[in-house]
Amino acid sequence: MPQTGETISHPGVIKSIEGNNIKVMILSTSACSSCQVKGACNMAEMAEKLVDIEQRDKHMHQVGDTVTVTMKLSHGRMAVILGYFVPFVVMLVTLISLNLAGLSEGLTGLFSLLILVPYYTILYFNRDRLNKNFSFQIS
Repeated sequence: MPQTGETISHPGVIKSIEGNNIKVMILSTSACSSCQVKGACNMAEMAEKLVDIEQRDKHMHQVGDTVTVTMKLSHGRMAVILGYFVPFVVMLVTLISLNLAGLSEGLTGLFSLLILVPYYTILYFNRDRLNKNFSFQIS
């Protein structure tokens, strides 16, 4: 993901436009995609992702246009924290707490994994509120 100053940007192609909502397909690539020997291993990962963007300005975009999708770097960091760091800490705290409480290792591990279900459910039900904070822009 190229970074310029305080933004993260991706090239993309507009797939559909419905009112102010624009769906842009971006090609998400891992670091392996630029490796010269990626054909020799199975580690290369490239995935197409659709991003919903609410376009507020009056630019006239058409389906098939090539655009650059940007997001503030701080928003990307917060998404990583909410998606990976917080669940890891919740799981680790649960694991340690239940282990200290004397629960068997099997049940401790099971409950540590199951604690993630309510966490991700809460994130899912707050997705509209989160979408307002993690907004993409077309530049």
